[in-house]
Amino acid sequence: MGNIIMKKKATLVALVFVLMLPFFVQSQDSSFGNWLIYIGNKKLKNNWNIHNEVQYRNYNAIGDLEQLLLRTGLGYTFNENKNNILLGYGYILSENYTGNVDDKVSINEHRIFQQFISKQNIGSVKLNHRYRFEQRFVESDFKMRFRYFLGVNIPLTNAENPNNKYYVSAYNEIFLNTKTSIFDRNRVYAGLGYNMNKSLRIEAGYMNQFFETSSRDQFNLITFITF
Repeated sequence: MGNIIMKKKATLVALVFVLMLPFFVQSQDSSFGNWLIYIGNKKLKNNWNIHNEVQYRNYNAIGDLEQLLLRTGLGYTFNENKNNILLGYGYILSENYTGNVDDKVSINEHRIFQQFISKQNIGSVKLNHRYRFEQRFVESDFKMRFRYFLGVNIPLTNAENPNNKYYVSAYNEIFLNTKTSIFDRNRVYAGLGYNMNKSLRIEAGYMNQFFETSSRDQFNLITFITF
């Protein structure tokens, strides 16, 4: 029975990567960058929680800032911890290159967002749906955007095994604007994670972010903390 379960998991892992491969090779115009990500969740009384997030994004391995993102929010968990609603705020500093030169322009953005998360289990496999609506104040411009995130988490060993540490993580997230040029971008990610304990896990993986005519590769190093 154990071998059958492991074979099924291996098949599912392979299927995830196969399904995502076309997105990874979508564009020939691709460059590689690095994202360092911290995501924290502070549990409060009566099912309330505070979400904290820091993302330090680079055009290269490190040192060439692409974007600094600070995000926080107040959430409420219900339905036996399967659902969460959250109202949040984010500040984003973007350093964008202008044309084909080395000059950069700094763009400040303040963002208010509302999101709903739904979690479900299929055996030991965990699925995560996130729906997010953003109101974006980008310098003197106002924009709105909808995002849908579908993530999967697959343990690589028996879920009841106390040494169950490693897992495969993958997701796809699509961004849609409310005005012209409805399609904004799509992100596809696959990585390997390690559960250090019940409150801390670390994950590293590859992400491809593509637009209508271009693509960008990222290496992500993520820390998740629950306390």
